[in-house]
Amino acid sequence: YCVEFKTESLSRHCALEKRPYARWMQYLRVGHTVCVACQPPAMDTDTRRCSGDGHNAEGGKILHWEAVGNSQCQGTWKKIRQLEHCSCPLVHSFIFT
Repeated sequence: YCVEFKTESLSRHCALEKRPYARWMQYLRVGHTVCVACQPPAMDTDTRRCSGDGHNAEGGKILHWEAVGNSQCQGTWKKIRQLEHCSCPLVHSFIFT
């Protein structure tokens, strides 16, 4: 499954990322909708959920995120909706780890 989030805030360290494999961090923007896929091995085998997916976070609750590979690139987002059948666009798409 996938979860759509609206980016509420992000640290300035995301825009400063220059390493080739992590340049995607430069393109994060406040207000953008991002799509995050929950796939094994990030998925818990018992609950079949990914940690941080905002499962019980309805009502505009602000959730925290952190980029893999640069712990200083972090921010907040609000869950928009969960999609049982992923249809994430090629841009602004991520996976839970």
